[in-house]
Amino acid sequence: MSSDTLAKVPAAPEIPERADTLRIVPHRRLGQWTAAVAVLVLLGFAVNSVLRNEAFQWNVVADYFTSDSVLRGLWLTLWLTAVIMVLGFALGTLLAVFRLSANPVLRAVSWAYVWLFRSIPILVQLLLWFNIGALYPHVFGVRTVDLLSPVAVAIVGLTLHEAAQALGLSRWRRLWRIVLPQAMRSIVPPAGNMLIGTLKGTSIVSVIAVSDLLFSVQLVYHRTYQVIPLLMVATLWYTVVTSVLGVGQYYVERHYARGTEAAR
Repeated sequence: MSSDTLAKVPAAPEIPERADTLRIVPHRRLGQWTAAVAVLVLLGFAVNSVLRNEAFQWNVVADYFTSDSVLRGLWLTLWLTAVIMVLGFALGTLLAVFRLSANPVLRAVSWAYVWLFRSIPILVQLLLWFNIGALYPHVFGVRTVDLLSPVAVAIVGLTLHEAAQALGLSRWRRLWRIVLPQAMRSIVPPAGNMLIGTLKGTSIVSVIAVSDLLFSVQLVYHRTYQVIPLLMVATLWYTVVTSVLGVGQYYVERHYARGTEAAR
């Protein structure tokens, strides 16, 4: 090859000796930081208005937060939540067995149950059970009003409703055919959410005069007319309990997810 030909060959581009000499300039997200600052400012104004608004009467909130009547209502709320969850899961398991059965009648009963109780609002269900004595004055020779107290009505109504919800938590066949810890990874998250939802849902029993947390504070503010501070008492207790349950759910989920994380 002649020297003239070699002269026409383009020179190879220069390659830096070290790649780390390149300067990486991060992308500036000015809009995101501006939005974040604006949100924090608005949040600060909101918190300040809540803390300094005299209408909240925080001194009244502090006085009633641990009062005997409120604590009794809180205990009944927690007790109702536990009983309803246990009975709801038991009935939901039975319905799941029906659904997995080869008998078409049992499968139809399970489907009809879920369809019915998911179609009727829980408040309507409670009111129907509370007034069941108008339809059946006596059951097994006992007056219905004596057999079903408001607390019993709350347990029956919420249990029947939660059983329909529990049936859709997970495929129960999976629970029986694989190792329990593996099944728990799919069951715990929705079960924890249902527990928290059940706790909050028990507040609806106040409409049938069950002395839960909400009804207890209602009795007080009907007497003292301090509506806002008493509602704040109930709000704070619900927030505290659901937060504790949420933390417990997080650690339980992490416990059963250890095998998955190790496999990764």
